[in-house]
Amino acid sequence: MKPIWIVDDDQSIRFVLEKALLREGLPTRSFTNPREVLKALDSEDGQEGPQVLVSDIRMPGGSGLDLLTTIKARLPALPVIIMTAFSDLDSAVSAFQSGAFEYLPKPFDLPKAVELIRRALGESQREEVSEKTQVDTPEMLGQAPAMQDVFRGIGRLAQSHVTVLITGESGSGKELVAHALHKHSPRADQPFVAINTAAIPKDLLESELFGHERGAFTGAQTTRRGRFEQADGGTLFLDEIGDMPFDLQTRLLRVLSDGNFYRVGGHSAVKANVRVIAATHQNLEQRVKEGVFREDLFHRLNVIRLRLPALRERREDIPMLARYFLQRSAQQLGVEPKRISDAAIERLSHFQFPGNVRQLENICHWLTVMAPAQVIETKDLPPEVLDVQVPAATVPESMSAQAQSSLAPTAQPMPGAAASASADVSAAWAAAPSSATVSAPVSAPLASGTWEPGLEAEALRLLATERTDVWDVLTRRFETSLIQAALATTRGRRIEAAQKLGIGRNTITRKIQELGIEE
Repeated sequence: MKPIWIVDDDQSIRFVLEKALLREGLPTRSFTNPREVLKALDSEDGQEGPQVLVSDIRMPGGSGLDLLTTIKARLPALPVIIMTAFSDLDSAVSAFQSGAFEYLPKPFDLPKAVELIRRALGESQREEVSEKTQVDTPEMLGQAPAMQDVFRGIGRLAQSHVTVLITGESGSGKELVAHALHKHSPRADQPFVAINTAAIPKDLLESELFGHERGAFTGAQTTRRGRFEQADGGTLFLDEIGDMPFDLQTRLLRVLSDGNFYRVGGHSAVKANVRVIAATHQNLEQRVKEGVFREDLFHRLNVIRLRLPALRERREDIPMLARYFLQRSAQQLGVEPKRISDAAIERLSHFQFPGNVRQLENICHWLTVMAPAQVIETKDLPPEVLDVQVPAATVPESMSAQAQSSLAPTAQPMPGAAASASADVSAAWAAAPSSATVSAPVSAPLASGTWEPGLEAEALRLLATERTDVWDVLTRRFETSLIQAALATTRGRRIEAAQKLGIGRNTITRKIQELGIEE
C-alpha cells in the first residue's frame, strides 16, 4: 500500500499523526511544506504518489489550499484532508469547493483523525478498483453472471452480419448493446442509425424509414433519404419494434428479405446494405398470438436473440454503476464528483428499479445536483428509494435494536410478555458473543427495570466458569449496546448521542474506537 503523506510545519503534529498511524499499521511520509510535496511527486520515487494526503492550510513554504488545487489537477482521485484552525473556517469552505475529501479542525481528537484518514483510505482504494474496472469496459458495465452472458453474446455476434433481436425491460440498456454490436463489427467505420418506432406518429414513420420523393405528399418539397439509406453500409437500430404499425411491418419484411425498398411516392427500387438490430420490451410471441405483429416478420427478426437482464436481476452491479454515473454526471455538470457511502449503496441495492439502469442514472444525476454534502448518505437518497421497506434479513448484524425496529413494523407485545421478559433477556445475554461489535439483543418489549435479572443471570453463568475477565466482558457488551442505541437514536450524530448519554464528546469517540463499534 502507498503511504499517507502528512504536510505540516508543526513537528509535534507530524509526530503525533505518524505514531498514531504506525500503531494502525499504516505507512506514512512527512513533509514540512508544499514545495517538498511537489518535489517528491516530480522525483522518481514519488511517481505513484500518496494513498491519502493530509495537509495543513497555513505553512511558511506555501498554502495548503494552493497545494490542494495543484494535487487535484495531477491526481484527481486522491483524497485530500485539510487541517485547519477554527479561525480558518472560511478556508475550510474553500477547501471543499476545491475538492477536499474532508477538513479536520485543530485541535483535533487523535482517534477521530485516524478514523477520518481510514475513511479516506477506503475511498482511495475503492476509486482504484473502480478505475481498473472501467478501463476495460467503458461502454457497458457489469460483473453479474447475467451480464457476462450478454457480453459473451456480443463477442460472438459482433463479427457477424446476422439480424439480432434484443429483448429487455425499458431502461435496461438495449441501445447500448446495439451500439456495442456495431462498434465491434466490420461495419464500425460506417453509420449507426437509431430510430424509436414507438416515438414517431404512424403517418410519418414510413417516410422516416424509407424516405420520400419530392411531391409525394403535401409538404414534401424535396426528396428525402430515409433511415435505411442513411445507414447504408452500417447498422440500423429499430427500437421498440413491437409497436410498429401492422401495415409497415409488411414493408419492413420485404426489405429484410431482399434488401430493396421504395421511397414514399417513388417508382425505382433502392438497394440498402444494412444490418438490422431490433429491440423491444414486449413479448413478441404474445403480440403474434394477438394478431398485432406479423409472425413471418417475427421469425425474420428473431434469428439471434439477446435478452438483457433487469437491474434487479444484477444487484451486484449497482455499486459500480452508481459510482460510474456519479462520475459522469459530475463531468457533465463541471463539478467535483460526489462519493456515496456504503450505507447509501446498501439502501440503493434494495430498490426494485422499475426504470432499470436509466432510472439509476437519473437518480445519480439528481444526487449530483441535490445532495448537500460531498459524501452521499442514506438520508440524501430520493424519496422513492427511502420509502422502500428494507427486508429484516438484510439488516447488518452490528445495527442496534432501535435501528432494526425502525426498519420493520412495530411489534405489539403479546399477553404475558412482561412476565417472560427476564428470561428473554437472560437468553439474549447468554447467546450474545463476546465480540466488541455485538448488537443490542432483540427481544419482546420490556417493562421498566426488567433487564437487570437477565444481566445477573449472565453474570452468574460466566462466574461459574474459570474466566477471570467477567467484568470486562459484560462492561464491553453493556457499553456497546448503550452507545449503538444512542447513535441509532441520533442517526449517527456523535455529539448529540454523547449529550443524551451524559458523557463527553471525547469519551464517546474513544469508546467507539476501543469497542470497535461500526456505525
